[in-house]
Amino acid sequence: MAEDTTNRICRIRQKRGIKMNELNRTQYFRVQKDTEPVVKDVIDSVYAALTEQGYNPVNQIVGYVMSGDPTYITSHNGARSMIMKVERDEIIEELLQDYIRRHF
Repeated sequence: MAEDTTNRICRIRQKRGIKMNELNRTQYFRVQKDTEPVVKDVIDSVYAALTEQGYNPVNQIVGYVMSGDPTYITSHNGARSMIMKVERDEIIEELLQDYIRRHF
């Protein structure tokens, strides 16, 4: 039974153009790590998506930050999935830093 299975695998690989000496090599599968999203860019994109959909972006972002409920953010242009990739405290930190830079 095992011999039959091995022969079948060899025939399939030959049909696909895989040489027999390649059967002894280990294939590598590399997964690229997601890069950390830049919080300012996420806020800008979410703000734009909310505005495009006719929402008040400030109210919606505040609702999300206060509650953690992602349904405050539209899924338009991937805004909801983007904002969920950053921590809510990072959003507050970015907004506060921007406010301080502009006013002090």
